[in-house]
Amino acid sequence: MRVRNRSNAKERLENNEYVFIEPTINKGNWHNIFNNINPIHLEIGTGKGKFIFNLAKKYPNINFIGLETQPTVLSFLLDKIELESIENLRLILADANNLTDYFDNGEISKIYLNFSDPWPKTKHIKRRLTFKTFLDQYVQVLNDEKRIAQKTDNQNLFEYSLASMTQHGFVIDKISLDLTNSQYEQDNVHTEYEDKFITKGNNIYYVEVIRK
Repeated sequence: MRVRNRSNAKERLENNEYVFIEPTINKGNWHNIFNNINPIHLEIGTGKGKFIFNLAKKYPNINFIGLETQPTVLSFLLDKIELESIENLRLILADANNLTDYFDNGEISKIYLNFSDPWPKTKHIKRRLTFKTFLDQYVQVLNDEKRIAQKTDNQNLFEYSLASMTQHGFVIDKISLDLTNSQYEQDNVHTEYEDKFITKGNNIYYVEVIRK
């Protein structure tokens, strides 16, 4: 989803209490940042933030962290947070390759992967967020019930992810090949991409896996 660049986005993010530009400093300290011991859920790749923003409003007793690499995109999410003073949501401007530098072992309760780049070329397979090197990091930062939820409109990525995660010791807890028309839609919080793909008539693939 193309977004018009905001020239002052990076500067704005750098000077905001809701945003962390150097998350390594806060490793092991996220519960103190939220000032409670509620579970922490992490979305990797927030986009403009419709999903995690509405999720944080829906579940005030859960802490949410949105991780994004694009300053302009993240600034749109920051607009929403500041407008409504959402206190259980924080943002990280950083790369997902270094999660274990940002979070301590077991510090996260759940990870969301929503409409991640499918990286369709074989030479780019290591960039997929369900490649084994990413899964290794998820296992480390997730707590005892290691839970990952994924949504995508890309069937090839979905099939790859199912294979990769099950080979990594995860088991399927929930799954749908058509989330929009499934039993899970009632509790489903949409993303911007999701609404766009549904309008186009695309199936939304969904899976939630756990590893105990």
